[in-house]
Amino acid sequence: MKRFEWSNLNAAERQAALARPARRRDNEVADVVRRIFDDVEREGEAAVRRWSETIDKRAPQTLALDAATVDAARAKLSCEDLEALDIAVDNVTRYHEAIKPKTQEIEIRAGVRCRRVWRAIASCGLYIPGGTAPLFSTLIMLAAPARVAGVRERIIVTPPGKGDGAPHPMILAAAAACGVEALSLVGGAQAIAALTFGAGVPKAEKIFGPGNAFVTEAKRYAASLPGGPVIDVPAGPSELMVIADDGADPRIVAADLLSQAEHDTDAQVVLVALSDSVVAAVAAELEKQTPLLPRAEIAQASLAQARLIRVRDAQEAADVSNAYAPEHLSLQVKQTDALIENLDNAGAVFVGAWSAETFGDYICGPSHVLPTDGAARAWSGVNVASFMKSFVVQEMNEQGARELAPAAARLARLEGLEAHARAADVRVQ
Repeated sequence: MKRFEWSNLNAAERQAALARPARRRDNEVADVVRRIFDDVEREGEAAVRRWSETIDKRAPQTLALDAATVDAARAKLSCEDLEALDIAVDNVTRYHEAIKPKTQEIEIRAGVRCRRVWRAIASCGLYIPGGTAPLFSTLIMLAAPARVAGVRERIIVTPPGKGDGAPHPMILAAAAACGVEALSLVGGAQAIAALTFGAGVPKAEKIFGPGNAFVTEAKRYAASLPGGPVIDVPAGPSELMVIADDGADPRIVAADLLSQAEHDTDAQVVLVALSDSVVAAVAAELEKQTPLLPRAEIAQASLAQARLIRVRDAQEAADVSNAYAPEHLSLQVKQTDALIENLDNAGAVFVGAWSAETFGDYICGPSHVLPTDGAARAWSGVNVASFMKSFVVQEMNEQGARELAPAAARLARLEGLEAHARAADVRVQ
């Protein structure tokens, strides 16, 4: 863990203090992704199979979620497991039903009506990480809002499970609970390439889901291709920033930081502390709690990229947060409202000691698929509107046309577009 006194740093040092792990931008990652995409574009499903056998040691497989398959998966889970799953799916569904965009109509002036109409996209590819942990929660956070939006074709891809390659039973149960009928066992950049070109799976118009450095680069590259798919957000390795003052419980702060550090070795956590005592107390708790984790080795590697930053006051804390633009931001301070007023960049904010980021990961309702690597400066997290598109309908009657035609024609001629002007004139001559 690296410690910094923010007020003592110059501009370059501050930028270095908030730098993400370099591996995320490694040229080798981009080179491998380009090779995979070139192969899949040229050879189709055969290339997806070859890369999957090379990387995951297994060929891709499409698994139909028929009644027997789903019942067998649910039988491996406890009643408590299934109850928790139902709560999560219900909460996520209810939240996105409440915020689903609706048609809006505005009468600009007499005889001039405009309305914005929303429609679901036709297809979406949902990437569900499954390497070091089977993230069935991500499946819920993507498949449920896609269903609320009305997407007809939800294409789920996820790496094969450990051992015999079968997915974790919660992956299957969660997919079924979200109304998914099949999923494909293929992961990594080759899965994103498959969705991009329709190689072994249907072609996706938009690709969603977080992943490792290769998946993140694959999504970026796919979106750069002519006619390529749109992507949801730059969603890579997880990150959490906690702003804490003397009133914060260091055990809770450390537990929250570790909840993200255990995701993978590329995850990054940052503590912004308003006193030296908070820095010391949280550092001590991290040393105490980390060895007790089943994924302690992963958490330790992540903590090597952790930052402990001492700031003078809440305004400086907000400045640090806005500069970093965290995926997750936890506020463990007394005056949260004043601090929130000064925040501009964050994927999701969790307010107070009771609002664990873990609740957001699993069960509150909003999707946990959020922008990382500073993308929160310009991107929002995934929500039901992410699975929709809109167009405007403009309707004018004779009165409206006669009132606006002279101004429209004049503006067109000022731009030197005479045909535009005449198209307005002809309606009222």
